[in-house]
Amino acid sequence: MQKRFTLKLAALCALAAMTGLVQAQQTIKIANIVELSGPGTTAGTLFKNGVELAVKEINDAGGILGKKIESTTADTQTNPGVAKGLTQKAVDDGVVAIFGPVYSGSIMVSMAESKRAGVPNFTGGEAAAITQQGNPYVFRTAFGQSSSFPKLAKYINTKAKTLAVIYVNNDFGKGGRDTLAKLLETGPTKIVADISTDAGQVDFSAAVLKAKQSNADAIFAYTNEEESARLLRELKKQGWTKPVIGETTLTGQKVIELAGDAANGAVAHVGLTVDAPIPEMLKFKAKYYQAYGSISDHNGIKGYTSVYVLKAAIEKAGKLDPKAVAQALHGLTISAKKTPGVIMDVSFDANGDLDRESFLVEVKNGRQVVVATLPALGKK
Repeated sequence: MQKRFTLKLAALCALAAMTGLVQAQQTIKIANIVELSGPGTTAGTLFKNGVELAVKEINDAGGILGKKIESTTADTQTNPGVAKGLTQKAVDDGVVAIFGPVYSGSIMVSMAESKRAGVPNFTGGEAAAITQQGNPYVFRTAFGQSSSFPKLAKYINTKAKTLAVIYVNNDFGKGGRDTLAKLLETGPTKIVADISTDAGQVDFSAAVLKAKQSNADAIFAYTNEEESARLLRELKKQGWTKPVIGETTLTGQKVIELAGDAANGAVAHVGLTVDAPIPEMLKFKAKYYQAYGSISDHNGIKGYTSVYVLKAAIEKAGKLDPKAVAQALHGLTISAKKTPGVIMDVSFDANGDLDRESFLVEVKNGRQVVVATLPALGKK
């Protein structure tokens, strides 16, 4: 009797294992590991929304290779240690790809886990060091500093002889400050003030005062979204009238909402904006608003397009093996005509950095206005 029971139990366990395997094969498991609390809440939430919007669209259209995407979301709390643990859990759960974290400091820690397992990891982090470590499984969802800052430096060299740099003292901010400083070394613009601020900083009065005392022709502001809004409000309060120049985080939708009219006049180089004069981008803007009742910034676009990049890579690989998908991504060029969800033609290099068109925007009357479209670096 005991032997018969043992055999029956073993058979049931085998059946359960086979059922689990079949169910796993019927779906494409991905993990959305993002900042839903802490200083990165705005960026992480919009990124998450973009991923979920793309997943719904792809599933409604039949999935990828005939299989539906199964997505889970976890909150890093904007904490690198938490991000690392969540990434390890996602790997153990057998995901095909990981999306996030968005913050550079977190992905710099957590990507060791996705690398260990050979799982493609899409990140919104912009720090140059992310893709300079030879990790073949990390991929940008937007420009890294090594791709965007040459365009930015070129613009600054035409606008200012002297520059005050206000940056956030983390991997993101220091990476941008160092990259820009190196690019400006041989140009006409000289940095005359180097001003460090903290992540989550509330009071920017001292930083703005230092910039004013430097008598710089312009300010380069490179902080996170909420801090950018506080900085812009303080600049207006102290009567700053000279140019304020930055990157994507200076003129994002959340920054404009928080800064109010203090954001007007700010100029930034942005890789992605819902106001770009591109039909597919305007469609995304409308779909996002319909789904969430708000306007997306670049983070929502990054999350959305990255899922479509994964789709193109899986289809190229022809199978769901994560290592094969990562290999397919290197050197991959995706046409927006064939894969509209990527919105713009995009190419990935051997390091996981991407290349595509970008934009110069100015905030006018409370909204981003595209003042120039800049070509992909590979098309110069």
